[in-house]
Amino acid sequence: MLPFMDFLTLLDPGPDAGLAALFVSSFLSATLLPGGSELVLAGVLKLRPEQLFAALTLATLGNTLGGMSTWALARLLPHKADTTRLAWVRHHGAPVLILSWAPVVGDALCAAAGWLRLAWLPCMLWMGAGKLLRYALVAWTVL
Repeated sequence: MLPFMDFLTLLDPGPDAGLAALFVSSFLSATLLPGGSELVLAGVLKLRPEQLFAALTLATLGNTLGGMSTWALARLLPHKADTTRLAWVRHHGAPVLILSWAPVVGDALCAAAGWLRLAWLPCMLWMGAGKLLRYALVAWTVL
């Protein structure tokens, strides 16, 4: 055994693989699939703190694209007459997606925005802003 090896070092396949895994984890975590992209980000930053900018960029991009995939799929759902549960999202519009990072409700907000046919660009920008803030907080905590 290697008593002086850090456990994370044993798992590190290289700098590019860590960033690729972070992107995939971030994308999947933003869909209805469970995931822990914050833990993957923390691991990447512990192993390679010099990759802060790349890691934040890829995590935010992957998570935003995952949220936008939920938004796009919800646009395909047929409309029904009763939308009382979506009144808050309809009233506030795309800015509510700054909360899209939140567990459970974040996915629902992305789906609601898509189902309500909110414009994609403001949705993507607000979604990305919220997700970047969350990942920046994780990075700040780790580093």
